[in-house]
Amino acid sequence: MRSPARRGRRAGRGSALERGLEQLSLELARAGFSAGPIGFRFVRPLEARGNGAEVLLFERSLHDGPPGMVVVKRLRNPSSFLMRQRLKEEVLLALRLHHPAIAQVHHFRIIGRAPHAILEYVAGPSLDALITLAMMRGQPLPTAFVLYVAAEVADALQHAHTLTDASGRPLGIIHRDVSPRNIRVERATGQVKVTDFGAAYSKRVGREETPEKLLKGDLMYASPEYLLGAPMDARSDLYSLGLLLLEALTHHHLFNDGWECATHTEPDLRADEPPDVPLPCLLAFMKRCTPENVERATAPLSPGLQALLRRMLAKPPSDRPSSADEVCLTLRARLQELAPGYDRRRAAEDMAQVIVEASAARVLGEPVEGGIYPVGLDMHELMPISTKDAR
Repeated sequence: MRSPARRGRRAGRGSALERGLEQLSLELARAGFSAGPIGFRFVRPLEARGNGAEVLLFERSLHDGPPGMVVVKRLRNPSSFLMRQRLKEEVLLALRLHHPAIAQVHHFRIIGRAPHAILEYVAGPSLDALITLAMMRGQPLPTAFVLYVAAEVADALQHAHTLTDASGRPLGIIHRDVSPRNIRVERATGQVKVTDFGAAYSKRVGREETPEKLLKGDLMYASPEYLLGAPMDARSDLYSLGLLLLEALTHHHLFNDGWECATHTEPDLRADEPPDVPLPCLLAFMKRCTPENVERATAPLSPGLQALLRRMLAKPPSDRPSSADEVCLTLRARLQELAPGYDRRRAAEDMAQVIVEASAARVLGEPVEGGIYPVGLDMHELMPISTKDAR
């Protein structure tokens, strides 16, 4: 089992990042900023990521409209022309995405000489937090809830994967960071949102690529072809979704099936964010991972889910489902068999129940096992909400 302590390790990474985030928060709290007629007032920090990106919560106000919350993500300043072009590509790709299950990118601004993206705020926990809470209560998340969330994610990925430019040419977008931290579920409605296309890749001819020696995103959910430097397509995201689905259903990560660390890795190969295990260990496991590893990991699941996950976690991309749409349809068929009529309302109810049971098992806010709560998970976000609010 991937222990709560390991899942909470991100919370303790980099005291320097935390100090920097606190300083930045104070600066922005004093100043705020505006974008045309819209004003932004700092509320609180949400997260500091291992790659130096900082995520903040702001209140957005209009001169003649009601206020609302947005997320402001402070990005690292590009250090070269190539990286500036790459950042521009990321923003342009993200602005094209319009889907109910994708958190919308609203604006891109330079604030204090640093680039900032202004994003839709999702008022609810990440799947990473929910898996942690499920571990605290001693049993995995409800299967129907997991299938519902995964189907919504697959639907969002299908939109991204099939997006075209103004001339109708496929953009070939790959998210590359489909991981529990980048999936959030709204507390009140059960709406699923895929966030952070900051590691997104496009196969469109002429775009600037991420330097091939730099691996972006949470590498614990990376595909074999990405880790090993092979060509990628949309099926890379399906492998990542398979890893996420397996962990949410079983509390076991595929990579927990034994570790055998290499003494070194390829020269100059580095992670944009330090993974939970050393990069040489991750690469060594991926190289030696076999279908038997996948069979052992999926053994506790129903035959239908075993079959789907064994395809999604196939090492050769050609053995995986052909599209995210195929995965979405399969997941929804399994969900209909298991829980006919399962919808957002029932997802919100299941999530509330997990939170209640986890809070009964541990006092909320207690520093359990070295910081069990993921960065950005606040006590008030886990407090039970009324049935009326959940509708």
